[in-house]
Amino acid sequence: MEKRKGLVLVYTGNGKGKTTAALGLALRSIGHGRHVFMVQFKKSDSSYGEIQAISKYLPDFRVLQSGKNKMSSDGALVEDERSVVLDGFNQGKEALVSGEYDLVIFDEINVVMDHGQLTVQEVKDMLSLRPEHVDVVLTGRNAPEEIVNIADLVSEVQEIKHYFHAGVKARAGVEF
Repeated sequence: MEKRKGLVLVYTGNGKGKTTAALGLALRSIGHGRHVFMVQFKKSDSSYGEIQAISKYLPDFRVLQSGKNKMSSDGALVEDERSVVLDGFNQGKEALVSGEYDLVIFDEINVVMDHGQLTVQEVKDMLSLRPEHVDVVLTGRNAPEEIVNIADLVSEVQEIKHYFHAGVKARAGVEF
């Protein structure tokens, strides 16, 4: 393994493409012989295109889906129980601390913090445990300022225009 200092990368903002950016980075990392672990909060659908592709073609990429992305009858996002969030977080933290993975992605963790299901301090403590060579990606809207301040890179994905507002529904291969 080459000697290098791992980075903390944050993809945030109200636009589409944060998870997609993290997946692109994972693909690039795997192309260089590295191992990747991703925990997806708020997601539980194994039919997503990225999950299908990873399971078929990328043996060095492990994914854990933790929680549900479901709506109540009034259209509000149903929150996962903290125990579900903590289980995914702890498994992600174990992967990070193990040093087995060169890149660990915490997809939608900014949303989980924003909704109060994990504290910023819990995430900062987790980041302090990572081996020096491990890169970490944190995605999701509303990245807390404390996380932005400690990150090495922060990219904000801003929505300028979205086909959803024109009535186009989510499509396989684009949205999931």
